[in-house]
Amino acid sequence: MSTQEIRVPDIGGAEGVEVIEICVEVGDQIEQDDSLVVLESDKASMEVPSPMAGTVQSIRAELGDSLSEGDVILVLELSDASSSAVDNGKASANTDDAKAAQSDSDVPSEAVVPPKTATTASDDTDAGQAATVVEVVTIPDIGSDEGAEVIEVCVKVGDQVSEGDSLVVLETDKASMEVPAPKAGTIASVAMNEGDTVASGDRMVELEVASAVAAAGEPAPSSSQTVQSDIPTPTAPKPEPTKTPATDSVIPAPSFATLEAEPAKHNGEAKHARQSSLYAGPAVRKLARELGVNDLGKVKGSGPKGRITKSDLKAHIKEVLQSKTSAVQGGTGIPAVPEVDFSAFGEVDVQPLNKIQKLTAANMQRNWLNIPHVTQFDDADISELEEFRQSLKAEAEQRGVKITPLAFLIKACACVLKNHAKFNASLHSDGEHLVYKKYVHIGVAVDTPAGLLVPVIRDADKKSIWQLAEESAQLAAKAKQRKLTPADMQGGCFTISSLGGIGGQGFTPIVNAPEVAILGVSRLTIKPQWNGSEFVPRKMLPLALSYDHRAINGVDGGKFLTELAQLLSDIRRLAL
Repeated sequence: MSTQEIRVPDIGGAEGVEVIEICVEVGDQIEQDDSLVVLESDKASMEVPSPMAGTVQSIRAELGDSLSEGDVILVLELSDASSSAVDNGKASANTDDAKAAQSDSDVPSEAVVPPKTATTASDDTDAGQAATVVEVVTIPDIGSDEGAEVIEVCVKVGDQVSEGDSLVVLETDKASMEVPAPKAGTIASVAMNEGDTVASGDRMVELEVASAVAAAGEPAPSSSQTVQSDIPTPTAPKPEPTKTPATDSVIPAPSFATLEAEPAKHNGEAKHARQSSLYAGPAVRKLARELGVNDLGKVKGSGPKGRITKSDLKAHIKEVLQSKTSAVQGGTGIPAVPEVDFSAFGEVDVQPLNKIQKLTAANMQRNWLNIPHVTQFDDADISELEEFRQSLKAEAEQRGVKITPLAFLIKACACVLKNHAKFNASLHSDGEHLVYKKYVHIGVAVDTPAGLLVPVIRDADKKSIWQLAEESAQLAAKAKQRKLTPADMQGGCFTISSLGGIGGQGFTPIVNAPEVAILGVSRLTIKPQWNGSEFVPRKMLPLALSYDHRAINGVDGGKFLTELAQLLSDIRRLAL
């Protein structure tokens, strides 16, 4: 196989164009038109495509290098098909050169340049007097048959522009470019909008410019137009002056080559800041649009000068997909609650939320949106438990401890958690593992004047009923006095939220992530229960178990709640 040096193509005469991205590596198999490098000048960035297929043998350019037309970018080991195409191209080129040499011999050595012809804007305009002419500025040659997209319109009707000020920014698959004003003037109309697809020659803007008719004769020819004095120069016939409508004057804007060679001015510092705030090539912008990334400003660029590469774009998308916070904020599709002026209906008093209330609201919203909740309900017959608790009053007074049903609930839950390990676990952040905990720490929700707090009782399975009653009372007191430390509220495996002292027949508690379950307890009521021969009054405690359905299924939830109700109905089982 043969090799071929791939060189910088015609870039409009620009010198020192910087290499800002290298799109291939040594050993890569590339096809014709695959991007090799990205070059950037003062006015445009462009990707250099491979003219043929092959394998990258070596890369001669590096990031930050300044290249000019003809400089070697890389060496390509050609495939058989590409080698044949190159050989055929050389043979064809030799034939064309021979024909060209023959045809050149028939052309006179001296070039004849016809003189310029001045065109007046109006017959009524005196010589040398300035007049206003509306001229049409069109899209230049953009080097693409598929057209270009208008990604920014830099002017509006009425703007004063100077020669070289940017009018629009165009973008093709391979390059982005700013189209400057060919003359100074005032914008009379704008014929395109952002997002339009345009082609060479399309009307861009109408420009009101000042026009002056030469006072006398033609301007002196430039040095490039000077011919030998002894050779007669044919003179073109002088055209008859005609009254031409102003809108018929069409000025093609500079081509891409001109844009590369001549730096253009920006319309103000704000425009310049907006243009340079995003540093990304046309291929990256196209890929961003295809992938639905509407705001490239959120993508962190790792290339030279903070340039955004395709790798940066893909990393940003991966980060967004893996971020639960981003998923909640941008992927729920939930419309915002409309703002209402309540004062329009009567007197109001607006009070700010305190810190605890704000945190509680944020946590509840996050947990509700991220966790698929299921809640199961049951009643526990705690008639015997209440009789036993009442019998302990005298001993409780001697110990200086108030014993409540909560201590029995904590002990029973700790026992059931050890028998049902899935409830004493948490989902790993990767969503593919379950973290089983070898300890049993139970949180107890406490209502305080500042808001809801959840202190945690550690190693609840290793403590007695008396210890649990004493510790829960101490933590509740600390919570109401706002003396809890962060350590007192961390590490919980399971939460109990009891509304027994307030009332209610049931509720659906929200799981406190990263836990996977929570027990809601409502007010004790006396209900008739059938004992096999008759209905007898029994003290029934309503229970509501909410759990994360990703980690726990309905069968697990039913077994957990049934075993908990049995333990509370016969506390002798706690000793087993």
